[in-house]
Amino acid sequence: MSAAARPMRGRAGTPDARAGVLGVIRPRTRWREFWLLVLVGITLTIGSVSLNATVVAADAEQGAALPAGALAPYRGGLLLVYLGALLAAHLAQVLAGRRSDQVLLPAVGMLGGISLLLMSRLPQDLAGQFGGLARTQLIWLLIAVALTAVVAVVVRSDRWLRLYKYTWAAAGVGLLLLTFVAGREVNGQRLTLDIGPLSGQPSELLKVILVVFLAGYLSENRALLVEQSTRVGPIRLPPLPYLAPMAAMWAIALGVVVVQRDLGAALLFFAVFLVLLYIATARWSYVVIGLVLFLAGSWLMYNLFGHVKDRVDIWIDPFADPRVAGYQIVQALYAFGRGGILGTGLGNGLPVVAGRLPIPLIHADFPLAALGEELGLIGILAILGLYLVVIERGLRIAASAADDFRALLAAGLSLVVGVQAFIIAAGNLKLVPLTGITLPFVSYGGSSLVANAIVVGLLLALSDRGVEPPPPPQRTAGRFRRLIDRGAA
Repeated sequence: MSAAARPMRGRAGTPDARAGVLGVIRPRTRWREFWLLVLVGITLTIGSVSLNATVVAADAEQGAALPAGALAPYRGGLLLVYLGALLAAHLAQVLAGRRSDQVLLPAVGMLGGISLLLMSRLPQDLAGQFGGLARTQLIWLLIAVALTAVVAVVVRSDRWLRLYKYTWAAAGVGLLLLTFVAGREVNGQRLTLDIGPLSGQPSELLKVILVVFLAGYLSENRALLVEQSTRVGPIRLPPLPYLAPMAAMWAIALGVVVVQRDLGAALLFFAVFLVLLYIATARWSYVVIGLVLFLAGSWLMYNLFGHVKDRVDIWIDPFADPRVAGYQIVQALYAFGRGGILGTGLGNGLPVVAGRLPIPLIHADFPLAALGEELGLIGILAILGLYLVVIERGLRIAASAADDFRALLAAGLSLVVGVQAFIIAAGNLKLVPLTGITLPFVSYGGSSLVANAIVVGLLLALSDRGVEPPPPPQRTAGRFRRLIDRGAA
């Protein structure tokens, strides 16, 4: 990591970098990003033409698979508005003179465009407060794109993240407690928090807070975790004073399962924690210990709590009760089977059964099943490939970071998106028990889009070669600030 950091520090000392820190704005072209966005626009336009053709066929043929008028809001130019927002985000970085990553925005822009096509294709009365499903999703996509651009342009220093990591951790725990006390149950899970007319899932924001805390803690204690250990027989454990955060993470992950009945968030939090722990220490023993603790806790939860047992039993054999308990999984597997390799084509899948879609909550929990039926195996692999691109760019940013904190933060932010995507994909494909988390940038919902927009914005800010260099090691003032920070926590 240090070898990769040296050219980064050298670039931070160039005149252009110093000018960026001092506030001199020099526009800089971003041709790679521009042409990738052009490719995204062409691909999504082809998809829109396919959908409109399906609408015409559905209107002309009685009893077509797609209900007549289901795509009416899409004809109003929603895609054009979305592509305009992506272009505006690109121009904002050009005018700000940013030298940041030029692949992230097109990759997540493509995922957001696929989401808009899917929401336009589904019946508009499934959800939405602003004229239907597609228009509501478009509004959240516009907010997400704007937030990504603002964070990427405005954030020039990470001191506000690294100095107050314990405060961020306390805020995350407070958010969990607030959701437990004042949250609203949806489908048996207490995940939603209502604030005035808005509602969302705080666990989406909590994943960002978790990564910030872990990056700060692991970078600060990396040397001790790598060099020192406590032996218990043949097993090497981390130094005992530093076992507390690991135990706390284990307790939080299992507590989320018990209190909020959210298997997905628990699996996501603990998976990201273990991966970051390995990146920081390169010691497999820590990962193995964490996995053993998680499996032991999961077995305990399975035997003590009925909702955990039900989820696991449905995962093992959904066909034991295909009309009630296993209905969603069974219908999702049928959808993947109908799609085959090439798919049925956009707008030609998911026939209405008895006047309704066969998979409930398809816009939130099973978007991959809908896309798998209409785009086939090739389309699903392409979508998963976009998430791999996000992970690869994030790890590339981490490899060239100027210090351990930025490296761990970039790695954690990219992995939190990728791990979440593959957990929900595995749940749709019956590879793991079905979870309540969303498919990043594709599932319907504002809280997910906003949280992931912050993630991408921070990654773009961290990748900027003209960003403010890391602060020098703090002595007295640094200890005083950390003391205040820990007191607040």
